Amino acid sequence: MNIQLKKGVLELIVMNEISRGDQYGYELSQTISKHLSIADGTLYPMLRRLVNEGMLDTYMGKTSAGPARKYYTITSTGRLHLQHLTEEWMELKSSVNQLLEGADNNE
Repeated sequence: MNIQLKKGVLELIVMNEISRGDQYGYELSQTISKHLSIADGTLYPMLRRLVNEGMLDTYMGKTSAGPARKYYTITSTGRLHLQHLTEEWMELKSSVNQLLEGADNNE
């Protein structure tokens, strides 16, 4: 898949996955990688940016096996941002589908 296309929707995917439940970076990477190949060099800078912008927050979570992990959780600002991203995606998806199917909106 085109790398620019994936980068364009990665923020939506990341925000959506975290909204379903708090996750640590590696777990998030593994979840997304089941459907899209992504590099850690893409994911972690995005997570840092989303934290800096107030869309996500972090906390250290203990595990029964191993060291504590940094978990990401969505903030109320992040939920609003996710809603906006989702609406934009639905509009874009609809427009692209119409174009691919040859539909004419000027009828």
